[in-house]
Amino acid sequence: MIKIGFSKDVHPLEEGEKFMLGGLEIDHYKGSTGYSDGDCLLHVIAESLLGALAIGDLGKFFPEDNPKFKDYDSKLILKEVFNYVNKKNYEISNLDCMVSLEKPKIRPYINDMRRLIGELLDCDPKQISIKATTFEGLGFVGEEKGIMCEAIVVLEKSDFILD
Repeated sequence: MIKIGFSKDVHPLEEGEKFMLGGLEIDHYKGSTGYSDGDCLLHVIAESLLGALAIGDLGKFFPEDNPKFKDYDSKLILKEVFNYVNKKNYEISNLDCMVSLEKPKIRPYINDMRRLIGELLDCDPKQISIKATTFEGLGFVGEEKGIMCEAIVVLEKSDFILD
């Protein structure tokens, strides 16, 4: 059985904040803000996994009114969501992500992000695509006021059961 999930997330960028993306801290004068550590890319990946199983969104599992999740590491969010998916005997077939961001340029970090995400999702980085685009100076992304990430994931049901 194949399941497909999609998600889109937007975070504001603010000066002096830590910039987390794809599990990496990237040196930049602005950072992505959020209730957790603000990693927009890991959030959309986790939410696309939840969407593939039609079980809700991140707010349901990691509510902002729970102080436990204030400044929570998004790698833990993704790992916890993936563990749930894995317990349902699904595996990642393919993950395709788009990061919309004017600056910083993230191309130098993409392979490291793919490796780290592959470790978290127990899959080969070759199954993970991360692309980046700008908004050519237009809108909140182009004006460097925010970041937008999108992800689509294909899950396949595992056919084997370990003894």
